[in-house]
Amino acid sequence: MAKKIERKPTVQAEKQQLAAGLKAIFSLSDKEIEEKQEEVVKELSHTVAMIPVDQIEVNPWQPRNEFDETALAELSESVKVHGLIQPITVRRLSPNAYQLISGERRLRASKMAGLIEVPAYIRLANDQEMLEMALVENIQREDLNAIEVAITLQRLKEECSLTDESLSDRMGKKRSTVTNYLRLLKLPPNIQKSIKDREISMGHARVLAGIDDYAVRDSLYRQTIKEGLSVRDLEHLAAALSEDRPKKAPKERLPDAYDDVQKKLRELFGTAKVQIKLQGQSKGQIVLPFDTVDQFNAYLEHLEK
Repeated sequence: MAKKIERKPTVQAEKQQLAAGLKAIFSLSDKEIEEKQEEVVKELSHTVAMIPVDQIEVNPWQPRNEFDETALAELSESVKVHGLIQPITVRRLSPNAYQLISGERRLRASKMAGLIEVPAYIRLANDQEMLEMALVENIQREDLNAIEVAITLQRLKEECSLTDESLSDRMGKKRSTVTNYLRLLKLPPNIQKSIKDREISMGHARVLAGIDDYAVRDSLYRQTIKEGLSVRDLEHLAAALSEDRPKKAPKERLPDAYDDVQKKLRELFGTAKVQIKLQGQSKGQIVLPFDTVDQFNAYLEHLEK
């Protein structure tokens, strides 16, 4: 008798299964969720749900309220092309209402890109300790790619208030290993996607993450994909390019008197972007950049006072 070939579920079928799983979880009453909290938290810790952006409210206690508009626009354009690679994290308030825990910049960029829904991890109200255990357990799975590992480590840092050192202790990994994973999330979305799709390895990604120059990094990434470069080949190319590039002159430290004034100005205007730039011994300028009209007006109010 011929062996029956099992068909791999389509993306649509997987989404339907995922939706059904989440629906089953949230069809439980609050009391039932509380009774089965450990089981529910474990399931939600690695489940990504698609949530309508109009159902997500921003956390009113979000400490960050200034965003670089240019960088936000660049991220928005990237989201249009590649989608949102790193899910946001939300807390469930009710069946159709969620509160943002982390990822406000990603959420803003997604809205600018015109997305109707975004990928998100869902948390319950009081699941801190169990979430940490569930995430640590998830990260031990062998089928995770490097980006999934990096995202999980980032979640542990943000949602469980852990440092790189405490993360390395819990994971039984060197601190440098944890840092290398986290650096992957600073790579542009196209490179992150290649890591996720296993087009390039963690070794390739580590080399690319160490290159600050966007043009050089992008060129080496494309060459790696096109020519199938090994990690060693990529390392040699990166090192050669680094040697060829002119070295930047070391940044001169401000004299103490000027440095003190710069610190006071930063305190006065509430921004670390204030700079005193010297030109010789007695010339220079005070630079006070602003990103919005509101910020400019706020500076004027400080000056008037």
